[in-house]
Amino acid sequence: MKQRKLIANNKKARHEYFIEEVYEAGMVLTGTEIKSIRQGKLNLKESYAKIEGMELVIYGMHISPYEQGNRFNSDPLRPRKLLLHKQEINKLVGYTTQKGLTLVPLTVYINEKGMAKMEIAVARGKKDYDKRQDIAKRDADRKMQQEMKQKF
Repeated sequence: MKQRKLIANNKKARHEYFIEEVYEAGMVLTGTEIKSIRQGKLNLKESYAKIEGMELVIYGMHISPYEQGNRFNSDPLRPRKLLLHKQEINKLVGYTTQKGLTLVPLTVYINEKGMAKMEIAVARGKKDYDKRQDIAKRDADRKMQQEMKQKF
């Protein structure tokens, strides 16, 4: 089983979107950025991914400046390139040209080799009634679990 340390999780993405397909991508980072990520100073809330010129780029991902980084720190919100195989990028281009599909970051983690990786999802936006159905289903499941606990 893969050993990985979760750094950031985009909980809002699973609430706002139907997840169609998930890809694992590497990230191009500077030295102080990876040190800051290892300390857990990363925020994915308002981030999104775009394909520009056959390259996948993530926008809005906030990596706090490293405390001992002084002049080597870069802009916390700068666009960062994601690394995928050419076939995967071609597939994503096909998905994103379809109406209603977008690229959303789900998680950032450090894998067993110490590399920072990101899970990118091809997602379709949910309507308000879909969100209400999900909440109702989750509540019903929770009540059922509580009933089962009380019986045993």
